[in-house]
This record gives sequence, C-alpha cells and structure tokens, in this order.
Amino acid sequence: MTQAQQLAQGHAPLLAVRDVSVVFGGIVALNGVSFDMHQGQILGLIGPNGAGKTTLFNCLSRLYQPSSGDILMEGVSILTRPPHKIAEIGIGRTFQNVALFPNLSVLDNVRVGTHARTSSDIISDSLKLAWIRRSEASVNKKVHDILAYLDLEAVAHSIVSGLPFGTQKRVELARALAADPKILLLDEPAGGLNHEEVHVLGDLVRKIRNERKITVLLVEHHMGMVMSTADHVVALNFGRKLAEGTPSQVQADPDVIKAYLGSKDQ
Repeated sequence: MTQAQQLAQGHAPLLAVRDVSVVFGGIVALNGVSFDMHQGQILGLIGPNGAGKTTLFNCLSRLYQPSSGDILMEGVSILTRPPHKIAEIGIGRTFQNVALFPNLSVLDNVRVGTHARTSSDIISDSLKLAWIRRSEASVNKKVHDILAYLDLEAVAHSIVSGLPFGTQKRVELARALAADPKILLLDEPAGGLNHEEVHVLGDLVRKIRNERKITVLLVEHHMGMVMSTADHVVALNFGRKLAEGTPSQVQADPDVIKAYLGSKDQ
C-alpha cells in the first residue's frame, strides 16, 4: 500500500468533486463528473483532447462556474469564492501556458505568490510598521528557501522572459508553492519539456508531495509521466468520467484504450 493510500484510508476527502456539469451555450463540456482527492495523494487527470480536463481544472481554480454540482474543500463548497480568493483556502495552480510577469525577476515573481498569505495594507506598508518589517523578513526567507528548494538561486535576479522555458516552468511552480497550498493544481506541467526534463519533473512532483505534504492534481497529456507519478488516475472522455483507479487499472481499462486508440470498427 502506498503512502497516499495509507493517508486516504478512514479520512474524509480533502477535495470532493460532486456531480459537476458545465454547459457552454448548449455544448456539454462536463457531464456529472464526481471523484475524491485525499490528503497526500497525487491524482492524475487524463483524457483525449476535448475530454473536459481543462474545463474541470478551471472549475477547481474558480475560473469557470459549474452549471450544476458542487466542489468541496475540506467539506465546504468553494463555489461561492471568487478566483482571487481561492489561494486563501489553500489551492495553488500553474498554467499550461506559463503565466508569469515576464519583465520581473525570478525573485519578484515568486514573491508575488506569497501575497495570498500576507495581511499587510497600503497604510501599514507606507509607514513601515514593525510588524510589516518582520513580515517582509519572513517573506524574503520563505522566497529564498523555495528558490533553493527548486534550484533557482542562480537565476534569482534574472528577468523571467530571458530564461529557458523549462526554467520558467520551475519559476511558476515556485510561485505556486510560495502561497503554501494544501492542493497544487498542475496544468500540463510537462508541455514543451524534453524527455529528460519530464523525468526530472516527475521526480520533483513526488518530492513536493512527500517532503512538503502537498496534495497534487496533475492534468497532463504525457501519459508516461502520469502513470509513473500519480497514485490515482481519473480518465475523462467527452465530458464524462470514463474510468478511475490506480495507474495500472486505468491503463488496462478497455474504455480508456478505446478512447485513446480507437476501436477496430471505427
């Protein structure tokens, strides 16, 4: 039994997706999708193009509002929260297309990630109150610790736009970690990476789960990475849940094979 399975046994889910449907102008993008994520799990969300993965991901990060159903974080619905308040309850995310501030340094991009967990205001900042100075010192330490953790110290003062794509992906991951998430949503993190970088990324995702005790939802086209990294996999197709289980169970599921490879009579 894996570490994640042991953690999941006997505990309520950290995140519960309950019968979520999304309809865009008559097009059904998601149709009654349900699954649970437990503390300490790495859950892989897979499916062919158009399966509904990104739509579901955007519901979880509150960019989309489900047409019906609910999403519960520690038993409380997240659907009343606006997107800019989602980090406060412990949901962090990266984006398929890197969404950094290109003209800022690595250090400043990661510092932005701490904003969800700070409580300063413009008056306190301008007066440089003692508690603000202590908070700044704490933020600076946290940012440098995360840069060291992700091997980004050497580029801390570099402008993000001049860095290789794989490094920019790590900067975005660092920014997400700076908000102290309970759940980390990774949107196609292997996109644009070479084979070696994908292997390193898989190791890094497991390291983050194991060492920082962060639960991970991984949306990824790279099947090899999902199957070697995730503890649990949910497969979608045409907006419906097609299969769910361990990576080996989902990989061997006839409906999943058909969805990816097609059937002989198609």
